[in-house]
Amino acid sequence: MRGFGHGHGHRRWHGRRGFRGAPLHRRLFFWFGVSILLMGAVAGTVMTLFGARQGSDELARVKTFAGGRFAVVWEDETARRELVQAIGRDLDVGVELVDVAGRTLERAGPACSRADLVVPVVARAGVRLGEARGCFVSRTHRHPPPFLVAIAAAGATLWLASFAVARGIGRPLRNLQEVAREIGEGKLQSRARLGWNQPGEVGALAESINEMASRIEKQLADQRELLAAVSHEIRAPLARLRMLVEMLRGRGADDATIAKLEREIVEIDSLVGDLLASSRLDVSMFAFRSLDAAELAAEALDRAGLAPELLQVHALDPAFEGDATLVARALANLLDNAARHGGGATALFIREDGPTSLVMEVLDDGPGFDPETLPRAFEPFQRGGIERRGSTSLGLGLALVRRIAEAHGGAAWAENRPEGGARVSLRLARHARSAS
Repeated sequence: MRGFGHGHGHRRWHGRRGFRGAPLHRRLFFWFGVSILLMGAVAGTVMTLFGARQGSDELARVKTFAGGRFAVVWEDETARRELVQAIGRDLDVGVELVDVAGRTLERAGPACSRADLVVPVVARAGVRLGEARGCFVSRTHRHPPPFLVAIAAAGATLWLASFAVARGIGRPLRNLQEVAREIGEGKLQSRARLGWNQPGEVGALAESINEMASRIEKQLADQRELLAAVSHEIRAPLARLRMLVEMLRGRGADDATIAKLEREIVEIDSLVGDLLASSRLDVSMFAFRSLDAAELAAEALDRAGLAPELLQVHALDPAFEGDATLVARALANLLDNAARHGGGATALFIREDGPTSLVMEVLDDGPGFDPETLPRAFEPFQRGGIERRGSTSLGLGLALVRRIAEAHGGAAWAENRPEGGARVSLRLARHARSAS
């Protein structure tokens, strides 16, 4: 059985795709356009209905007037011809007079393939004399009705103006979204910066987000100061206790009792170190710089009192970017885990995992992980069988190792070796700042 650690999962955001996931100003611009088109369609329909009714009334009056004029001159061939010629010339239309038998009496302008207007000619006595047929010669060159042009111009102007409105509404919201994302990533110094003319509600929301970020930043700063003070206050008496243990050993005190006291002191000191490292992870307070994995591993073996020959480097370039304090804590926890539950580390490997990652592995010859507890090996504050038989370890253990790995763009895992013992691995990205 072995100690356990904490598995810290990633939060994943699945962005919406398609129109519903488009930026707000684009959706507003689109719906402004749809609204303008609907408004234009409704206005055009109404004007067409009223225009058609008015046009039919005017056409009826034109027919009555023209029919009366033709009836007056119908029997006077000269006057009839002059009237037809005048209408064709002045109104730019083709005119044709036919009698009741269908014979053409007069024609002005080009012949019409079809009549656009048919005017019956009736004498005063109600006798039908014939009809006048007219066609608009220039109908193919007609221009769109003015009201349609006006509606189209007004709609285009409103749509262009709506772009400025939508952009003005969407821009501050995008700014707030970016600030909220940065605050969620731990960049608590990020603030929303809106202009003086921003809408009141958006401005109030920005002020609330800024105040929230300021309060969180202050609370976390106070927490860091408190943890630093508490760790100092705890480690000071721990140092004095160690000195007292050495004094007791010099005076011939019971070696077993002294060893037990010393183990408890080391346990408390390790737990304080884990808590401090965990607090740095909570507030994303990293100090990334170029590091050498081989040097860090050698220092970790030296602090643990292990032989430097345990280190085996199988990487042409052991350089990577990381936080030296956190990576050193992770290596210390791996070695301590092997010492507590695996009889001590038998090797510390450093190898490349592709061109972008390094892997550090600690091997031991202990009993390995229990199959039932192996899936929970990285959960915090768990007890295995060995702990129940006497070990007092309740530290963060491998939980902190995994969190440190994830903060460096990597992962941590544990497995039993076929030949016996266990292997606990820590993978780190070479460029943690871009991977995290």
